[in-house]
Amino acid sequence: MLTFVQRNDFMTHGIINLSVVPIRAEASDKAEMVTQGLFGDLITVLEVQKPWVKVKILDDSYEGWMDYKQFFPLLEEDFVRYQKNKKYFLGEYITFAFNENRVPITLPLGVQLPFYQNNEFQLGEKYQIEADIISDIQPKDCVVELAHLYLNTPYLWGGKSIFGIDCSGFTQQVYKMCGIIIPRDAFQQAELGTPLSFIEEAEPGDLAFFDNEEGHIIHVGIVLSENRIIHAHGKVRIDHLDHSGIFNAEFKKHTHKLRVIKKIIE
Repeated sequence: MLTFVQRNDFMTHGIINLSVVPIRAEASDKAEMVTQGLFGDLITVLEVQKPWVKVKILDDSYEGWMDYKQFFPLLEEDFVRYQKNKKYFLGEYITFAFNENRVPITLPLGVQLPFYQNNEFQLGEKYQIEADIISDIQPKDCVVELAHLYLNTPYLWGGKSIFGIDCSGFTQQVYKMCGIIIPRDAFQQAELGTPLSFIEEAEPGDLAFFDNEEGHIIHVGIVLSENRIIHAHGKVRIDHLDHSGIFNAEFKKHTHKLRVIKKIIE
């Protein structure tokens, strides 16, 4: 079990213990939300300016400011032990977990459950949960299957959850649930994998990247069968993919210019 640690100015490690929390560019509620921390995410504390802390998310090294009260400090030995533990992710849209006093916590799709075993996980205290659970590295088909669970999730800049998600947060979360850690931003993700010479070589689960007029990668989506793509644009949606890019049938025009398709999972 992860041990409760009192918050102080010298804490160095922690875990997100709420469903979704904003991570901001500056120590202010008015600052841009650059990403989110999800329940079960590990963080390193870089700086304390009460009521804010600057943190680095372990999985992708993304940095930002979050509320001092929205995480659970960890001892270093627990921080290390949790990293080595087998990973379990919530595999359904949303559910509730209950502690021994039947106090609920809301958990959205894709959150990691600390030390999960037999419908129970531990975070300072034991929680009971009855839900579909995903564990271990999944086959490539898992990417497509899990991506569909996010359909119609509203677009949210910096978002990573079923309540709101951006394009690269979407691809990152889907791959993470399949056991593959990729960076947070689209341009970083585009540095991974093997480039494909022709769109016909693409397979479901590959990542397609799109650029702007300056040549900067600004968008990413997951390739589906039959020249389709699932991506976050206004909402998580499925559109047609061709040599030019993404064609939106609703607006009857291309919305994104194709730069490259990368095979991340061989």
